[in-house]
Amino acid sequence: MSTIRGRLITIVVLLALSAWALVPKNRTERVPDAVTGRMKDTTVRRVPINLGLDLRGGVHLALEVDQSKGPVPDCADAIQRAERVVRTRIDEFGTTEPVVQIVGRCRLIVELPGEKDVNRAKGIVQRTAFLEFRITDMNNVFLEAIPAIDVALRAAGVRGPAAGPSNAVARLLGQDTTKAAGRADTSNQRGALESFLSQGTLAGEYLVRPEQFEIVDSLINRPEVKRLIPRGVALFWGTQLVPQRDRSYNALYAVEDRPIITGECLTKAQPRRDPLTNQSVVAFTLTHRCGRIFGDATARHVGHYMAIILDGRVQGQPPVIKSEIRNEGQIELGSRPFADAQDLALVLRAGALPAPLTIVEERTISASLGEDSIHAGVRAGVVGIILVVLIMVGYYRLSGALAVAALALYTLFTFGGLAAFGFTLTMPGLAGFVLSVGIAVDANVLIFERIREELQHGKLVRTAVDEGFKHAMSAIIDSNVSTALTAFILYLVGTGPVQGFAITLIIGIAASMVTAVYVVRTFYMVWLQRRPDLVTLSV
Repeated sequence: MSTIRGRLITIVVLLALSAWALVPKNRTERVPDAVTGRMKDTTVRRVPINLGLDLRGGVHLALEVDQSKGPVPDCADAIQRAERVVRTRIDEFGTTEPVVQIVGRCRLIVELPGEKDVNRAKGIVQRTAFLEFRITDMNNVFLEAIPAIDVALRAAGVRGPAAGPSNAVARLLGQDTTKAAGRADTSNQRGALESFLSQGTLAGEYLVRPEQFEIVDSLINRPEVKRLIPRGVALFWGTQLVPQRDRSYNALYAVEDRPIITGECLTKAQPRRDPLTNQSVVAFTLTHRCGRIFGDATARHVGHYMAIILDGRVQGQPPVIKSEIRNEGQIELGSRPFADAQDLALVLRAGALPAPLTIVEERTISASLGEDSIHAGVRAGVVGIILVVLIMVGYYRLSGALAVAALALYTLFTFGGLAAFGFTLTMPGLAGFVLSVGIAVDANVLIFERIREELQHGKLVRTAVDEGFKHAMSAIIDSNVSTALTAFILYLVGTGPVQGFAITLIIGIAASMVTAVYVVRTFYMVWLQRRPDLVTLSV
């Protein structure tokens, strides 16, 4: 009697733990704001079973190292380092149960279940986030070099507007301008670069009309121009248009070629609203060593302009250094939305990618498709369980009914295990659950057939039950262990969906062992305890 009581207490404890794991809990999710349409964090109360990409919808990205901007010696090493950076960014991004996994040698898979803002996710994953602080060209060294650069361009056949309004454009496009250049009056023509640039309000700032951006960008990247850019000067485009009188311009900045510090010096980056201007800013904190270097440099350049360069682009107009800056400062984003400040702070905290990443595959799964998959999986599971119930009860009668009762506990144990350990349920995982339903009753089939054999040999009911469980155990353990090992190997070498199938199958096998061997045996013990004079068994 004490043995039965102990078994019943164990089963009740397992039931309580499974039910507690499935109690709805508060969780933070990103949802679109009904007014602004932007993503925001909100608290919802849901059953704590994480749904995979195929059930919840979301974004699937496959990325590889982008070697178009220069060869990467070891793409496998670059991908491994990129995986750590991307994982840190995604963890801070707020997506529940993301998948960040290296597949093959040089490919990175990123899956974001429930994410709807695709462009924002792609930007955070791909952004290299290399931050630099540089002083602008306060002595106008580049300005003084423009005439010499124009002479070199003229020698290469690229002339200013006096040689024809479209001559420079035609030259850049690879068209023949020799005849036009020969006929042109070169006595009063302006240089090709000088004609497109006008000096801005800041030292080192040059303004370009948006329609002429590609022409100027091509000019400054020509070999003869790069050779004549003064030593100690580098050119970077700005990210924002600069308003001047009645129109806006692209900004080209001449800055010192050596940065004061880089983003590696940052220890903290937090988005904020400037209380005075209500503009978005990113407040940052530097290491002690870098703070000392930054303080010494800014003290020498009080009154000068400092460009904040991220991924090769100057962020806004360079601010003036009003006083010495030590360990703390801020990056002003002007009128850009606060979400941009949040994303910038996120990638700065996570660090820079070792190499640029390019998206080679992109899939977006809608939430409605995920709901359809859930309904299809639930239908398949219900149909499978109904068929199992009919077959077990119809063929094994009372013993089959005991197995069906244990199957209900098996379902609770399986989903409770998924919730308790935080595993993700995918569509293949639902298939694994339906498969494990068959495995759950397979053990009972082996036990019932062994009990039948013992009864046919004339043994008493209690003895037949004991011998049936005893002799069937070796076959049950062999089949379940071999299946669990296969599922474990699938989990180790597979990707997200395969892992979802494997983990659900492993939990299902563990639950089936408990229900088929322990729970059904307990049901038999209770039944035989109540009917000690039983001479036959409905099996």
